[in-house]
Amino acid sequence: MKRLLLALACLLSLSLAAAGPLQAQPAREPLTVLLDWFINPDHAPIIIAQERGDFARAGLDVRIVAPADPNDPPRLIGARRGDIGVYYQKNLHLAVDQGLPLMRIGTLVATPLSTLTVLRDGPVRSLADLRGKRVGYSVAGFEEVTMGAMLETVGLGLSDIRLVNVNFGLSSALMSGQVDAILGGFRNFELHQLELENRPGRAFFPEQYGMPAYDELVYIAHRDRARDPLLRRFIDATEAATHFLVNNPEESWRLFIAGPRKELDNELNRRAFASTANRFSLSPGALDRNRYERFARFLADRRMIRSVPALETYAVELPPATAAR
Repeated sequence: MKRLLLALACLLSLSLAAAGPLQAQPAREPLTVLLDWFINPDHAPIIIAQERGDFARAGLDVRIVAPADPNDPPRLIGARRGDIGVYYQKNLHLAVDQGLPLMRIGTLVATPLSTLTVLRDGPVRSLADLRGKRVGYSVAGFEEVTMGAMLETVGLGLSDIRLVNVNFGLSSALMSGQVDAILGGFRNFELHQLELENRPGRAFFPEQYGMPAYDELVYIAHRDRARDPLLRRFIDATEAATHFLVNNPEESWRLFIAGPRKELDNELNRRAFASTANRFSLSPGALDRNRYERFARFLADRRMIRSVPALETYAVELPPATAAR
């Protein structure tokens, strides 16, 4: 037995010597991602890429930060205090017009989510019924241009309604009768919230009433970093996670609510997660030039921005990724 053990030890030593010295795993490169708000189903591809190890396989050590203020990401990215931010395409045009050095590098949610919503059993059956009504909104900046475009399709104008800032209490303002309609509620969230409160809503979709279609959520970076290969590796990792999500919705949900996100495991988030899955970009790195240029012209026509900038100054399709070291 001793001779057998000695022989095995010798064979193991020879095998290790032939294999050479053990190599340490390459260090992953840090990347900070600033969300637009607290973690919610809109961010599912990012969370799933983290949980599945897609970022790790891309050689990235991704730190996900939920800001205290949803206006922080563009400012912090512009000041180089973050690598990638989640932001709104609509607002990106305004931020660039105001001089922030931002670049769209990818798409997270590829369809509009915002709606104009009324109670299903209320008096508003069509947009024309909004004459003389109160419309609540949360975030100033787009309420007038959105409502103006929508009302024009039925021969009305902003003077025919009253806009009311209800802060972030959209659903409660509508259910309590404080307003007759709410602008900016998401079709994958507020509509489910109203349903769960037994006050179902009726939605009017801006892109069907005068607004050009747009990407709801995009990834942004500082303009000077638009060619950084780390950014493309991030985009490709989220693409892999998105395809996994679409093909494996139940497993993806379990990954999304794992660990510290267990508090997200409720019926509202489950419904929102399911209804957002088909709105994530399956090609997040691809750039639809027409969509961005068309929306910029729309904003310029309504004097929301001074002029239509060259697309290359604020949106890019990143070059192919280099292999992780």
